[in-house]
This record gives sequence, C-alpha cells and structure tokens, in this order.
Amino acid sequence: MTELQEEQIADVDNIKAVYLAAEDLKIAASILYLAYHDDPLFVDIFQYEKEGYESRLRSAIREELNAFWLAKQPMIGLFDDDRLVAVACLVSPDAELGPNRFWHWRLKMLLTAGYFGTKQMVDKETKVRDRVPAEHFHMLSLIGVHPDQQDHGLGHVLMSAIEGIMLEDPNSEGISMYVTLPKCLSFFEDGHYNLVEELEVGHIKGHLMFRPREIQ
Repeated sequence: MTELQEEQIADVDNIKAVYLAAEDLKIAASILYLAYHDDPLFVDIFQYEKEGYESRLRSAIREELNAFWLAKQPMIGLFDDDRLVAVACLVSPDAELGPNRFWHWRLKMLLTAGYFGTKQMVDKETKVRDRVPAEHFHMLSLIGVHPDQQDHGLGHVLMSAIEGIMLEDPNSEGISMYVTLPKCLSFFEDGHYNLVEELEVGHIKGHLMFRPREIQ
C-alpha cells in the first residue's frame, strides 16, 4: 500500500455507509472471515484444533449472511469509493430471525459447520437474548473492518451507522453485542455500550454489552 492510498483511506470524509446489495455479500464474507478468524469464541465453536477449521468458519459466515439477506435484516457496509472496507450485520427487534433461524439454515449449517458448531451458535444467541436488559432491541451479530483499513477511524464511522439504524426504529430500546476479544472492549465502551455481565458460551468467557437508546 502506498502513502497516497493510506492518506485516501484515512480521510473518512470519503467513506459512505450504505446497505449491502447481493453482489456485496461475497466480499463482506471475506472481511468477516478475517475479522473472526482468531476470535476465541469462533475458534472454540468451530474447533480450530481440528482439520478444516477455515472451511467451517467460511461456510458458517456465508450461511449467516445468506440468512440475513433472506430475512431482510440490516447489513451495513462502509465503502471507500467502490471498495467495501467494513461490514456490520444486525438483527432487528421484530425479526423472525431467531436463534434457530429457519430449517434450511439449520440444515446447511449442520452440513458445513457440523452439529457441535451449529449448536454452539444457537446456544450463544439464546444466552445473549435471555440476558439483555430490554425486550425489543437490535442485536449486533457480526462486525468487521478489513485488516488493511484498521486504525483509520472506520470503526467509529461504522458505529455511528449502526446507531442510526437503531434510532430509526422507534420500538428499539438499544443494541446488544457479545464481545469476546478484550482489545475490543474499549471500542464498545467508547460507543456507550455498558457491561451487562460476563457470560460464558462453550468454553469461552465474554462480555455482554448493551447500548441503550437513551444515553445517560
């Protein structure tokens, strides 16, 4: 990457946040794969120590994005001109996209990620939903910035777009997020996400965070 390219990317005024189109999903899946490759929860769920971890993770992310697309859930992308550089996927308060998804999602996940991985994905979302201190809320399911584009302030631009989606829905009481990477805690705390509790999923402990609609 040249210095000129870095300057262009660092200028967040050139960045635009838009809803993803069908043709963006392949690149979005690649960005999320890189974002979650070393995440402790995904390492545990998809059994990093066993052969085929990368394939299981890629397949799981692909099926998640397909499920979001079919259920018409908000998927936001940040674009530097025509290049997708960051992604966030949310579940709306009134969505029927529950932890079990629909039957064909479960079938595809079982075939690609395996029984253990599918069960852990479902258990994780169920536990998070049960412990969020709200009844109607958005769930931030997946979020990632391309590794080459990090540390340019794109995360904060993406966070603003996420909050905008929540505020546009008068029924939403806030946004939940399950954080398993300690280095990400300060990022969400800066975005007014408060710690609800430490939550264990599988063999991994994480932090359940909640950003209320009304900031105190």
